Amino acid sequence: MSKNATAKIRIEGHACEIGINEYNLALGDRLAQGAKFYLEGLGNSPARLFTISYGEERPLDPGHAEEALSKNRRDEFVIIK
Repeated sequence: MSKNATAKIRIEGHACEIGINEYNLALGDRLAQGAKFYLEGLGNSPARLFTISYGEERPLDPGHAEEALSKNRRDEFVIIK
């Protein structure tokens, strides 16, 4: 972000399939908000950071083993203009 002063970042929070949909949406939101808080602590403007939660809707790994579940609990960062 320091190399591109106009870049904005969308932080996408994701969860695994364990639990109900509402819980996973809330978990994805907490993950994204935590990443946003961290980036703000590094001096990035909050106006350049946006969050969204996808909960369990966009799994990275469709498997059901713990390895797949842990891959699905994540944040993704997308540069937006």
